[in-house]
Amino acid sequence: MKALITGITGQDGSYLAEFLLEKGYTVCGMVRRSSTENFERIAHLADRVVLKQADLLDQLSLIKIMEEVQPDEIYNLAAMSFVPTSWTQPMLTGEFTAIGVTRVLEAMRQICPKAKFYQASSSEMFGKVREVPQTELTAFHPRSPYGAAKAYGHYITVNYRESYNLFAVSGILFNHESPRRGREFVTRKISDGVARIKLGLERDLRMGNLDSQRDWGFAGDYVRAMWMMLQQPQPDDYVIATGTAHSVHDFIERAFARVGLDWKRYVVQDPLFIRPAEVDHLLGDSSKARRVLGWKPSVDFGELVDMMVDADLKKLSD
Repeated sequence: MKALITGITGQDGSYLAEFLLEKGYTVCGMVRRSSTENFERIAHLADRVVLKQADLLDQLSLIKIMEEVQPDEIYNLAAMSFVPTSWTQPMLTGEFTAIGVTRVLEAMRQICPKAKFYQASSSEMFGKVREVPQTELTAFHPRSPYGAAKAYGHYITVNYRESYNLFAVSGILFNHESPRRGREFVTRKISDGVARIKLGLERDLRMGNLDSQRDWGFAGDYVRAMWMMLQQPQPDDYVIATGTAHSVHDFIERAFARVGLDWKRYVVQDPLFIRPAEVDHLLGDSSKARRVLGWKPSVDFGELVDMMVDADLKKLSD
């Protein structure tokens, strides 16, 4: 089996590549041409994956990579994925995260229509939530250009499935983290900040809204769900979540406790980090995925926080 992963250099891409290699797949990763390439997350896989240049903004490059690879499975994980940046670059976010999905689907339809396609949808599509918990049938109300672009990507995947009879699925993944998360994301910002404070490298941790609640899971568990969706006899969409919500405050408290410090002495709330439109409470109902796919998470919230703090301590101590 051959898999093509867009966004292979990201958190999810690196875990998915590892998972598929263990399954015996030939893995090809799509990377953008860049003067500052960052392959840190897949450095340990360098001799086991094939990297090819293409770009979600360039239709011809996508057609070419499909022709060369002839994949059995396509995982579209590439996106402009940091929510705050989507307000400062809303047009680019739309090009990558919305229209980019259409370009990949169209290239697949033309070159390898028998392949199976996975689209990385997001809980940010729910935004100002209509119901708690959120299921596959919950209405979307995105609260950022990123969430709106992801909603387009989700629906265009459904559209291509229904219009062209493609095996195309969307995984509506709730927040999933790991030691490979970028430091701009709140969870890694916390684990990295806590490690720096513990080691005497920083004095405080500047944060935005501490009351926002998220359904946080481990990225390694969530990429397994992506693969499971493509092994089903019929394409369908699934919410992937732990079913338990925790606040940013909870994450901070657990992270500081891991290193034996009182968080109240170090955390400073800074208006600079407050979003223009906040998403207050995301909580996923993954009962369909548990029933149909047989999926369930293996790492709980506390274990995830500890794993991230321990990894940052080790990284900064080496």
